[in-house]
Amino acid sequence: MFIDTNVLVSARFPNAPHHDVARTSLDDATLGNEPLRISRQVVREYLAVVTRPQSWRFGIVREEAVYDANSLLANFEVLEDGHEVTEVLLSLCREVPVGGRQIHDANIVATMLAHGERRLLTFNTRDFRRFGGRIELEGS
Repeated sequence: MFIDTNVLVSARFPNAPHHDVARTSLDDATLGNEPLRISRQVVREYLAVVTRPQSWRFGIVREEAVYDANSLLANFEVLEDGHEVTEVLLSLCREVPVGGRQIHDANIVATMLAHGERRLLTFNTRDFRRFGGRIELEGS
């Protein structure tokens, strides 16, 4: 299962929206036999989110964010972004109406599909629904 940035951020901060659901979802997924996957894009997004002030919490210091990022890289399977992912992304851009910030979501889907992953744990199901039957959405 691929884990979206918003789940990782919510799981990290007790005051974050969906914290309890994120912790429970990650704990349940860890108990399963399937690998938990992220991409380097997710790590970059995580760093960007946790180092800026949020409505529910101040950002954390850079050193702590880097520690978290290294922990993510060590504890999740990292799906690499390369030529095949770019080809899938371009195909998605031709088939699905996306633009602007939605390209980041499309790249997550492209990374998943290029690596044969179909399940996505996210709290952003509304934006990912546009990808139809290509992926399965978990979360709220």
